[in-house]
Amino acid sequence: MRMELIQPFINAADAVLAETLKTPTRVTDMTMEPQVYNRHGAAALIEFSGDIEGRIIFDSEPATALKVAEQISGGPVEASEDLVCETVCELANLVIGNAITVLNDQGFHFKVHPPLVHSDARGFQGTEDVEALVMCFDTSAGIVNMNIAMRYNRRRHRDE
Repeated sequence: MRMELIQPFINAADAVLAETLKTPTRVTDMTMEPQVYNRHGAAALIEFSGDIEGRIIFDSEPATALKVAEQISGGPVEASEDLVCETVCELANLVIGNAITVLNDQGFHFKVHPPLVHSDARGFQGTEDVEALVMCFDTSAGIVNMNIAMRYNRRRHRDE
């Protein structure tokens, strides 16, 4: 996995979480995972196609997502499964929006698909050429996980 593809997402996640929660964040765990992804709580899936192919999953415990929702809304919120999922999808949108600007400025051309709620407990096994980078962001609201599995689409550039 090439750091030039994933660093914009790491930087964006750190910045968005710090700004949203008004507190510093820190990466507490970072691993390469060739095996099947296991969801921890509420999760949003974003897929990419084009020069960059792959997917990113944002995942947090429901209690963490509710704390984030309270920060975004500026006050208490009524807990619901829908609100938890919407919050994780909104975090994903914010992070992706920041990261794709950087990648577009570097000349990558790709399509970002809208975030989807990822409700499967397991899924997305890595392949021979795509491992997943999993990192945990420790925030004042709790842990937010980001699982990145991307690759540079070599075929597309050979065709150009």
